[in-house]
Amino acid sequence: MGDLLGVAVLGAGHMGADHIRRLDQVVSGARVAAVADPDTARARESVAGIEGVTVHEDALAALDAPGVQAVLIASPGPAHEEALLAAFARGLPVLCEKPMVPDPAGALRVVEAEAKLGRRLAQIGFMRRYDAEYRRLKSLLDGGELGRPLMLHCTHRNVSSPPHFTSAMLIDSSVSHEIDAARWLLGQELTAVTVLRPAPSSGAPEGLWDPQFVVFETERGALVDVEVFVNCGFGYQVRCEAVGERGSARIGEEHGMSVTARGGARLDVPQDYLDRFADAYDREVQTWVDATRRGQVTGPGAWDGYAASVVAEAGVRSLNGVGRVTVDLAPRPELYARTGH
Repeated sequence: MGDLLGVAVLGAGHMGADHIRRLDQVVSGARVAAVADPDTARARESVAGIEGVTVHEDALAALDAPGVQAVLIASPGPAHEEALLAAFARGLPVLCEKPMVPDPAGALRVVEAEAKLGRRLAQIGFMRRYDAEYRRLKSLLDGGELGRPLMLHCTHRNVSSPPHFTSAMLIDSSVSHEIDAARWLLGQELTAVTVLRPAPSSGAPEGLWDPQFVVFETERGALVDVEVFVNCGFGYQVRCEAVGERGSARIGEEHGMSVTARGGARLDVPQDYLDRFADAYDREVQTWVDATRRGQVTGPGAWDGYAASVVAEAGVRSLNGVGRVTVDLAPRPELYARTGH
């Protein structure tokens, strides 16, 4: 057990419990050393049957638990800043689920704190960068076969939204994935955002602006559009089409099983992001564990988390009737010098 990377998992909700399962049953080279959640009964349930785990109500207590060498943050977004800064103070590598920090000012404080250390400690959980299809599309775009990218057309649909979901969360929770994916695929920062609101679907809860249509502009003149529809009712769908000067490529066609039987045929549609992106999450966490054990930090970093927060905040302002909103990023610290995102 001593040869395994001891990980403290902060948050034992839907995402945190899945990461606990992943670290215990799927990923090699790591073990769950501690878990923290204000609901300690839920935390204990999430680690039932796993030996050598300490359970804590307080997140910071978990960071100081015996055997903890790294941290996986899966708590609600508003708790991330304190946890990240505490991990930095202890020199602990971190995999932090998105949003890194929901508000841009807090996200910038995290960037500045890590830059002050002079070394990266944080990887941010934009798992689409680890999806096989997204990686193929990234390779195709980087290879130049499609020519200069002109547009990305994106679709993001969920079966239904949870009771607490707000209109702003369509941008800062759901579309935040497209924000990072667009920056990464194109190797460009997003410079402006416009959110358009069609008439809400009859399936949307009272007062929720769903669907929404989001348009991003990039620093080198490409356009990115996103249809986000979180109460479509039939499945979880994420698609992306890249259009270049010499061709196009599309990912995200149906992944489910095709069944033919008496009376016709059907194609199963994923119902949940943990189903659609299971392999991406596995690859993301395994890559993080492997790099951490080598003393390295790879993947999307704090600057990417900060940029996503700034763009999302601009999108929420546009949603609230401001119209087109420009994106104003702080100067990029040398620690995050451009490497194609």
